Amino acid sequence: LLETGGGKERMKRHWDEVGWPGEYANADEDTRWGLCKELHARKTELFMDRVLAGEVPYRPRVLATIDDCITHGVPIGVCSTSNEKAVQAIVDKMGEARSKHIRVFAGDIVPKKKPAPDVYVLAASEMGLDPAACVVVEDTNIGLRAAKAAKMACVITKSIYTQGEDFSTADAVWNDLSFVDLDVLQEASEANRARSVFGVA
Repeated sequence: LLETGGGKERMKRHWDEVGWPGEYANADEDTRWGLCKELHARKTELFMDRVLAGEVPYRPRVLATIDDCITHGVPIGVCSTSNEKAVQAIVDKMGEARSKHIRVFAGDIVPKKKPAPDVYVLAASEMGLDPAACVVVEDTNIGLRAAKAAKMACVITKSIYTQGEDFSTADAVWNDLSFVDLDVLQEASEANRARSVFGVA
Protein backbone atom coordinates (compact mmCIF):
# COMPACT_ATOMS: atom_id res chain seq x y z
CA LEU A 1 0.00 0.00 0.00
CA LEU A 2 2.97 2.34 0.48
CA GLU A 3 3.22 2.45 -3.30
CA THR A 4 0.08 4.61 -3.20
CA GLY A 5 0.43 8.20 -2.04
CA GLY A 6 -2.14 9.57 0.41
CA GLY A 7 -4.07 7.99 3.27
CA LYS A 8 -7.51 8.18 1.65
CA GLU A 9 -6.10 6.78 -1.56
CA ARG A 10 -4.50 3.87 0.33
CA MET A 11 -7.81 3.01 1.99
CA LYS A 12 -9.58 2.98 -1.36
CA ARG A 13 -6.90 0.84 -2.96
CA HIS A 14 -7.05 -1.65 -0.06
CA TRP A 15 -10.81 -2.10 -0.33
CA ASP A 16 -10.69 -2.18 -4.11
CA GLU A 17 -8.33 -5.13 -3.79
CA VAL A 18 -9.89 -7.09 -0.92
CA GLY A 19 -13.52 -6.07 -1.28
CA TRP A 20 -15.60 -3.31 0.28
CA PRO A 21 -17.29 -3.99 3.65
CA GLY A 22 -21.00 -4.34 4.22
CA GLU A 23 -23.28 -1.89 2.46
CA TYR A 24 -20.32 -0.38 0.59
CA ALA A 25 -19.90 -3.53 -1.49
CA ASN A 26 -22.62 -2.30 -3.85
CA ALA A 27 -22.18 1.45 -3.32
CA ASP A 28 -21.13 3.92 -5.99
CA GLU A 29 -17.69 5.50 -6.12
CA ASP A 30 -18.76 8.76 -4.48
CA THR A 31 -20.20 6.91 -1.47
CA ARG A 32 -17.09 4.79 -1.14
CA TRP A 33 -14.85 7.85 -1.36
CA GLY A 34 -17.00 9.48 1.33
CA LEU A 35 -16.24 6.57 3.65
CA CYS A 36 -12.53 6.94 3.00
CA LYS A 37 -12.68 10.66 3.76
CA GLU A 38 -14.66 10.10 6.96
CA LEU A 39 -12.32 7.42 8.30
CA HIS A 40 -9.22 9.36 7.29
CA ALA A 41 -10.49 12.47 9.08
CA ARG A 42 -11.01 10.42 12.25
CA LYS A 43 -7.58 8.85 11.92
CA THR A 44 -6.07 12.33 11.60
CA GLU A 45 -7.85 13.48 14.77
CA LEU A 46 -6.48 10.52 16.74
CA PHE A 47 -2.99 11.04 15.32
CA MET A 48 -3.01 14.75 16.15
CA ASP A 49 -4.05 13.96 19.73
CA ARG A 50 -0.94 11.80 20.03
CA VAL A 51 1.28 14.44 18.44
CA LEU A 52 0.03 17.17 20.78
CA ALA A 53 0.50 14.83 23.76
CA GLY A 54 4.14 14.34 22.78
CA GLU A 55 3.66 10.65 22.03
CA VAL A 56 5.06 10.76 18.48
CA PRO A 57 8.87 11.03 18.61
CA TYR A 58 10.93 12.62 15.87
CA ARG A 59 13.31 10.39 13.97
CA PRO A 60 17.03 10.58 14.94
CA ARG A 61 18.72 13.91 14.22
CA VAL A 62 15.68 15.51 12.55
CA LEU A 63 15.67 18.48 14.92
CA ALA A 64 19.45 18.89 14.74
CA THR A 65 19.37 18.89 10.93
CA ILE A 66 16.60 21.49 10.94
CA ASP A 67 18.60 23.62 13.38
CA ASP A 68 21.65 23.38 11.12
CA CYS A 69 19.60 24.50 8.13
CA ILE A 70 18.14 27.45 10.04
CA THR A 71 21.55 28.51 11.33
CA HIS A 72 23.03 28.50 7.82
CA GLY A 73 20.03 30.06 6.09
CA VAL A 74 18.99 26.95 4.17
CA PRO A 75 15.27 27.09 3.20
CA ILE A 76 13.18 24.23 4.60
CA GLY A 77 9.96 22.79 3.22
CA VAL A 78 7.95 19.74 4.25
CA CYS A 79 6.23 17.99 1.34
CA SER A 80 3.91 15.19 2.38
CA THR A 81 0.96 13.16 1.16
CA SER A 82 -0.34 13.17 4.74
CA ASN A 83 -3.14 15.42 5.97
CA GLU A 84 -2.01 19.06 6.09
CA LYS A 85 -3.30 19.60 9.64
CA ALA A 86 -1.41 16.56 10.89
CA VAL A 87 1.83 17.65 9.21
CA GLN A 88 1.47 21.20 10.51
CA ALA A 89 0.88 19.85 14.03
CA ILE A 90 4.16 17.92 13.86
CA VAL A 91 6.00 21.00 12.64
CA ASP A 92 4.39 23.24 15.29
CA LYS A 93 5.39 20.78 18.01
CA MET A 94 9.02 21.58 17.16
CA GLY A 95 8.50 25.03 18.66
CA GLU A 96 7.98 28.42 17.06
CA ALA A 97 11.72 29.07 16.79
CA ARG A 98 11.83 26.23 14.26
CA SER A 99 8.33 26.15 12.79
CA LYS A 100 8.44 29.76 11.59
CA HIS A 101 11.22 28.77 9.20
CA ILE A 102 9.39 25.76 7.72
CA ARG A 103 6.91 25.81 4.84
CA VAL A 104 4.37 22.99 4.70
CA PHE A 105 3.01 21.55 1.43
CA ALA A 106 0.77 18.62 2.26
CA GLY A 107 -2.49 16.74 1.83
CA ASP A 108 -4.60 17.69 -1.16
CA ILE A 109 -2.62 20.82 -2.00
CA VAL A 110 -1.90 19.24 -5.41
CA PRO A 111 -4.27 17.00 -7.40
CA LYS A 112 -1.65 14.33 -8.11
CA LYS A 113 0.22 12.89 -5.15
CA LYS A 114 3.56 11.10 -5.02
CA PRO A 115 5.03 9.47 -7.10
CA ALA A 116 3.92 12.43 -9.24
CA PRO A 117 6.39 15.32 -8.76
CA ASP A 118 3.67 17.95 -8.32
CA VAL A 119 4.15 18.69 -4.61
CA TYR A 120 7.90 19.18 -5.02
CA VAL A 121 7.46 21.31 -8.12
CA LEU A 122 4.95 23.47 -6.24
CA ALA A 123 7.24 23.83 -3.22
CA ALA A 124 10.21 24.92 -5.33
CA SER A 125 8.05 27.43 -7.20
CA GLU A 126 6.42 28.86 -4.06
CA MET A 127 9.77 29.14 -2.28
CA GLY A 128 11.57 30.61 -5.28
CA LEU A 129 14.10 27.77 -5.51
CA ASP A 130 15.89 26.10 -8.40
CA PRO A 131 14.76 22.45 -8.34
CA ALA A 132 18.25 21.30 -9.32
CA ALA A 133 19.62 22.93 -6.15
CA CYS A 134 17.04 21.29 -3.86
CA VAL A 135 17.75 18.18 -1.80
CA VAL A 136 14.83 16.01 -0.76
CA VAL A 137 15.11 13.76 2.30
CA GLU A 138 12.72 10.87 1.74
CA ASP A 139 11.96 7.43 3.15
CA THR A 140 9.83 5.79 0.44
CA ASN A 141 10.25 4.71 -3.16
CA ILE A 142 7.29 6.83 -4.29
CA GLY A 143 8.86 9.85 -2.61
CA LEU A 144 12.18 9.15 -4.33
CA ARG A 145 10.44 8.86 -7.69
CA ALA A 146 8.60 12.12 -7.08
CA ALA A 147 11.79 13.95 -6.16
CA LYS A 148 13.67 12.64 -9.19
CA ALA A 149 10.77 13.50 -11.50
CA ALA A 150 11.00 17.04 -10.11
CA LYS A 151 14.72 17.08 -11.08
CA MET A 152 15.84 17.25 -7.45
CA ALA A 153 18.55 15.39 -5.55
CA CYS A 154 17.19 12.84 -3.09
CA VAL A 155 18.76 11.39 0.05
CA ILE A 156 16.99 8.36 1.52
CA THR A 157 16.69 7.62 5.23
CA LYS A 158 14.97 4.25 5.50
CA SER A 159 12.02 3.64 7.83
CA ILE A 160 10.89 0.35 9.36
CA TYR A 161 8.22 0.20 6.66
CA THR A 162 10.47 0.75 3.65
CA GLN A 163 13.62 -1.31 4.33
CA GLY A 164 13.03 -3.52 1.29
CA GLU A 165 12.08 -0.85 -1.24
CA ASP A 166 14.17 -0.02 -4.30
CA PHE A 167 16.30 3.07 -3.67
CA SER A 168 18.86 2.45 -6.41
CA THR A 169 18.31 5.88 -8.01
CA ALA A 170 18.86 7.84 -4.79
CA ASP A 171 21.87 10.11 -4.36
CA ALA A 172 22.56 8.49 -0.98
CA VAL A 173 20.87 5.90 1.23
CA TRP A 174 21.17 5.84 5.03
CA ASN A 175 19.34 4.04 7.82
CA ASP A 176 18.45 7.34 9.49
CA LEU A 177 19.45 11.00 9.71
CA SER A 178 22.28 10.21 12.14
CA PHE A 179 24.47 9.97 9.03
CA VAL A 180 23.15 13.12 7.36
CA ASP A 181 24.50 16.61 7.96
CA LEU A 182 24.70 19.78 5.87
CA ASP A 183 27.88 18.57 4.16
CA VAL A 184 26.05 15.47 2.87
CA LEU A 185 23.13 17.57 1.67
CA GLN A 186 25.41 20.11 0.03
CA GLU A 187 27.32 17.39 -1.82
CA ALA A 188 24.07 15.96 -3.13
CA SER A 189 22.91 19.40 -4.24
CA GLU A 190 26.16 20.24 -6.01
CA ALA A 191 26.28 16.87 -7.80
CA ASN A 192 22.69 17.25 -8.93
CA ARG A 193 23.30 20.77 -10.25
CA ALA A 194 26.34 19.49 -12.17
CA ARG A 195 24.18 16.80 -13.77
CA SER A 196 21.55 19.39 -14.60
CA VAL A 197 24.00 21.78 -16.23
CA PHE A 198 26.60 19.47 -17.75
CA GLY A 199 24.83 16.11 -17.84
CA VAL A 200 27.55 14.53 -15.68
CA ALA A 201 27.96 13.70 -11.98
